Amino acid sequence: MPPPAVEIRRKSILSATASRLIGALNAELLERYPEDGTTDHFSLDAREVEDGRGAFLVVYRHGAPIGCGAVRCLDADTAEIKRMFVELDSRGHNLGQVLLAALEAEAKQLGITRLVLETGPRQPEANAVYRRAGFVPIAAFGELQEHPLSTFLGKAL
Repeated sequence: MPPPAVEIRRKSILSATASRLIGALNAELLERYPEDGTTDHFSLDAREVEDGRGAFLVVYRHGAPIGCGAVRCLDADTAEIKRMFVELDSRGHNLGQVLLAALEAEAKQLGITRLVLETGPRQPEANAVYRRAGFVPIAAFGELQEHPLSTFLGKAL
């Protein structure tokens, strides 16, 4: 259960709040992965996170939006975790774990039995959150299968 000062809410991925958080995520990823061709995969269509197909969640701490994440169905059994982010000055409080647990709960409500995600080796904090939550290396999938800076993880629910 999240601490009382933390709240997780569904939000439109088209909202100003989502845009600001995703912009901060993209800026951080661009800083960590400045190579050509590594920053062209950061889109997530609003239809992919509509009710019944996925979810876009925002983490609020003391009423301020400080993180986000999404889950989108890939097929009847599998969903992908996308856009996980917590602002730098809010890290270190297990908010990534709280957000990931909320996304897993959303996936279970959709009848999903397997979660997958793509991350990278220059995101040790994210990798640690995913590994602590039980994610393990899996075969490459999706549009980044051939990308040398992609790490693929999965978990049975």
